[in-house]
Amino acid sequence: MEMKKKINLELRNRAPEEVTELVLDNCLCVNGEIEGLNDTFKELEFLSMANVELSSLARLPSLNKLRKLELSDNIISGGLEVLAEKCPNLTYLNLSGNKIKDLSTVEALQNLKNLKSLDLFNCEITNLEDYRESIFELLQQITYLDGFDQEDNEAPDSEEEDDEDGDEDDEEEEENEAGPPEGYEEEEEEEEEEDEDEDEDEDEADSELGEGEEEVGLSYLMKEEIQVNTPYLPALKINF
Repeated sequence: MEMKKKINLELRNRAPEEVTELVLDNCLCVNGEIEGLNDTFKELEFLSMANVELSSLARLPSLNKLRKLELSDNIISGGLEVLAEKCPNLTYLNLSGNKIKDLSTVEALQNLKNLKSLDLFNCEITNLEDYRESIFELLQQITYLDGFDQEDNEAPDSEEEDDEDGDEDDEEEEENEAGPPEGYEEEEEEEEEEDEDEDEDEDEADSELGEGEEEVGLSYLMKEEIQVNTPYLPALKINF
């Protein structure tokens, strides 16, 4: 399938300015040039043209928002200066499996100031002596070359990071749905029993106090003479 037809198929009834990702892998570039891609794809952030027999980037449109560009398994041998002009905000560039042979070709990427990751795997340039050291020295803005930094630490996979974040969120949700931790209900029951015991002690104390008051009142009445006055009867004198 030719690249023009592939682009129309991938649009899926969307306007070019609505597209942020476009995958055109395994289609055919007529005369080794880009066709059907133009400046109207102004919101494009990810573009993949792997294995499309691309040999020239001369017809690459201006894509100022493009961050990731996949150009692996083509026949590109030069003309990389176009990338800095047309895609100045690139952070990731994959040129693996192309016809890049020497450092002077890659030197054009120095103007890609935001470039962090570059892949040249399976290009002839990787056979040069001190290849990695030379590339890191030439392109000091990059952090990863062929998937590894200067200390041979592997570049993080953005998809894996998203999955890990999602797993953490899922674990938190599961913990919330599972309810309180083990032993929590037992602690609540123990606290309730303690409260009940305290209430019973208070009731017993109140009961004992009431009985004591009755005894005191009774003994008082026995020792003292009490007069009972009523509105209709003369005062009665009660002796105990």
